[in-house]
Amino acid sequence: MAEIVIVSDAGAAGELVADAVSSLITRKADAVLGLATGSTPLAVYRALAARASSLDLRRVSGFALDEYVGLPVSHPESYRSVITREVVEPIGLDPDRVHVPNGNAETIQTAGAAYERAIVAAGGIDLQILGVGTDGHIGFNEPGSSFASLTRVKTLTEQTRRDNARFFDSPDEVPMHCITQGLGTILRAEHLVMLAFGEGKANAVAASVEGPLSAMMPGSAIQLHPHATVVIDEAAASKLKLADYYRYAYAHKPDWQGI
Repeated sequence: MAEIVIVSDAGAAGELVADAVSSLITRKADAVLGLATGSTPLAVYRALAARASSLDLRRVSGFALDEYVGLPVSHPESYRSVITREVVEPIGLDPDRVHVPNGNAETIQTAGAAYERAIVAAGGIDLQILGVGTDGHIGFNEPGSSFASLTRVKTLTEQTRRDNARFFDSPDEVPMHCITQGLGTILRAEHLVMLAFGEGKANAVAASVEGPLSAMMPGSAIQLHPHATVVIDEAAASKLKLADYYRYAYAHKPDWQGI
């Protein structure tokens, strides 16, 4: 079972996860981070930015989870732009060491394999930050995704396109396709950290951590990982059957273990 950590709010979650990332970088100067986009991980990136002056980030690398297909990298909502704006610049990472899947439609047929090779060449991802969608997707692995899947092109569900429409001028502008790390790719990371906030994520969280393993609930793949941590607020924890036990276990956990 993943470790479930219930905190008061997104800010507290950001501080907790930033502590874990900072500890990783301190002991491993060439740490490789898996970077999620969207609103959920912003608290982590802000907390890391506040610590940046005390960290040696020169050799830290990053790999984004996904990218839209056919959206120019110069578009403000391409994940290349988002990662640059929300992660690379505020934290001070070397932009040449931060990678995003290539969503260029002209080379998309080979982009997945190329991204897999790049991750392997970097030594693999040490800590992967994840969010979870209202339908349980992680990355852009929509319901029905194989637990063995690698980086590939996926068709976004209408629900995901509706969820992401707030970032565009109209729902019709949300791309139909994406390229995303697969569930198998994600499961190869040394440490998974999934974040979720708000009552709207409560069902997906409960199904992911307490429900059965199912391709219909991609987030449940984290149950297969030997070191997975789920950091959520009280609202996102509201559907968990064992919430009291999770609070008890975390309160009595040795400090040296971290998350």
